[in-house]
Amino acid sequence: MQLVMFTKSVKDKSVDELITLAHDMGLEGYDLCVRPEYPINPDNAGAELTKAVRTLKGDGLAVPMVTGNFDLLLPDHPTAEPILGAMDAADVRLIKLGYFDFDPLKQDYWQEVDRIRTAFEGWAKLGEKHNVKICYHTHCGPLMGRNAGMMAHLVQGFDPRHIGTYMDPSHLVVEGEAFEHAIAIVKEYLSIIGLKDVILTREEKSGHGSAVPHFIAAGQGIVDWTAVFAELVRIGFDGPMSIHCEHEVAPDEYLAALKHEVTFFKSIRAAAT
Repeated sequence: MQLVMFTKSVKDKSVDELITLAHDMGLEGYDLCVRPEYPINPDNAGAELTKAVRTLKGDGLAVPMVTGNFDLLLPDHPTAEPILGAMDAADVRLIKLGYFDFDPLKQDYWQEVDRIRTAFEGWAKLGEKHNVKICYHTHCGPLMGRNAGMMAHLVQGFDPRHIGTYMDPSHLVVEGEAFEHAIAIVKEYLSIIGLKDVILTREEKSGHGSAVPHFIAAGQGIVDWTAVFAELVRIGFDGPMSIHCEHEVAPDEYLAALKHEVTFFKSIRAAAT
């Protein structure tokens, strides 16, 4: 289980600066954002991804995955095949897609399942062509695949060499789905784990309460990380674990917050293994 960092929060850093950051923080690699306005983006990935990965790996840092832009949803997206081709050349084998919205008041659930599975059929073909696995992320909110039960409707039956799941324990807590049950549902497809913590707070809503998620420092939320890592060890999971460090923190305190996340998850992993 590699502890890598999602580079969303450090978009201004060059590859050399990412190397310095990783060694200062104790990171083992990166989940590179390939999005507009990032150093590696959909327009330059063909030239820059291989160069960046070669430099990072040369300094002992892994790049097991990239995260695409929010609109990277369909296999006929103009950047889809160029990005997957660049990943193949760079020997990066996992990519996270964007999110499919779902409004139950306006959309038919099973029609959306069929639509997404049709998209995944196209993605699977591209994945096979470029030896890349396309992964979809469990994320709370008005989205498809927001928990493992919904995710199974989207991925079941596909070749797990080309279609995978990106499970996020914090979002599963928000959804009320026990981690071990989620893993039992999608174990065959489990490819990536997201690492961030969350707490639910009661907020007033029209004379009654509503549970609202707030993402906070690791260990201060309600995710049972000991149980999460124990389950991953039990099933032999060896994929990347992407540290997000996206909770609210003052800019001058960000590096200390990131160091806390890395140290915390390293300690939990060490205790589990």
